Amino acid sequence: MDDITSLGLDAMEIQTVRTVQPKHFDQYWQAGVLSWKSDLEMNLHGPYYAELLGSRRERNRTLTKMEASMQAGKIINARHLVYHVGPYGEYESGSETNEQVANIFAGVVDRVQQIWGVESEEDDYAAFPWVHKDKPSLVGIETSGRQELWGTVEEVIEVCNHVEGTVPVLNMAHIHARGHGRMRTSEDYSELFEQVRKDYGGKKFYCHFAGIEHRMGNALHYTQIKKSDLKFEPFAEFLAEEGDWLDITIISDSPLLEHDAMYMLQHYDKARQRLLEIRARDERRIKLALETGMSPGELELREKEAAQARKAGTDGDAEKAPSDAGKKAKKPAAKAAAGGKGKMMSFDEKKDEKDVF
Repeated sequence: MDDITSLGLDAMEIQTVRTVQPKHFDQYWQAGVLSWKSDLEMNLHGPYYAELLGSRRERNRTLTKMEASMQAGKIINARHLVYHVGPYGEYESGSETNEQVANIFAGVVDRVQQIWGVESEEDDYAAFPWVHKDKPSLVGIETSGRQELWGTVEEVIEVCNHVEGTVPVLNMAHIHARGHGRMRTSEDYSELFEQVRKDYGGKKFYCHFAGIEHRMGNALHYTQIKKSDLKFEPFAEFLAEEGDWLDITIISDSPLLEHDAMYMLQHYDKARQRLLEIRARDERRIKLALETGMSPGELELREKEAAQARKAGTDGDAEKAPSDAGKKAKKPAAKAAAGGKGKMMSFDEKKDEKDVF
């Protein structure tokens, strides 16, 4: 938590890959107190392996693991409790299966609200002030990245629409893998969020992002973002250009959690800066057009013609210049040392054999 706040990040997800252990609850309580005092958004991911559509024994075993994570979620003041559903098992994709999932999560939401406490027990929760000042955790249902697992975007949205207290968790790596490399351009992200807004509504979104290795519509494992065909730049471009209406939390699922979280933050800042530069240029063009009596389109066309003329002139000069084939070019000096004051460290991809990432 100290690392996250010092990096300028404001959300965290505790990943309980397996069963939550009671011996960790003292640490969870300390984390809850720190998050309450620092306004750091805490979230918790339940056990990764789930079988909610399995036999009664398998389902009860999964619910037992989820119960422990619900208790921990209250102690850390988790805003979201994220869960998987698991394999289809003997079910097939469709409304009947979605209804079964909805019934299960309706019970999960009821249990979360029971655990959260009642006002008459306020004295019993003096150590947990958020229990009576914040709302209970929202139950997040996450999209899955394999064909045999329940959890397409459409399935998740349908269940969340039927169960109050649940929210869709959009795992971009899973959506990309299950869609055979679906998320490639900013338009792809625009279509996804428009689909969710149209079918689910609201403006608050909870997302996961990481690089992913996938094959035949199935996710294999997470990777560093720079080493995946799922790039963050198109997502950052969408957020900068069309994301003003969004209230979004993005969690890094990368094997390099903090590194790729900062990588994403940097690229989002770059996308915002580019957008501001484009808007400033367009405003300048409109102002000049008004002063010269031309339309902005005519001025833009004239600027392009002038740029092409300059380029043609530069190419002609280059052809006339004497050859420097026998001379060795000097290497330009570095502009500034890394880590200078006020500068964010760069995560741009470079071909460097010594790059540990």
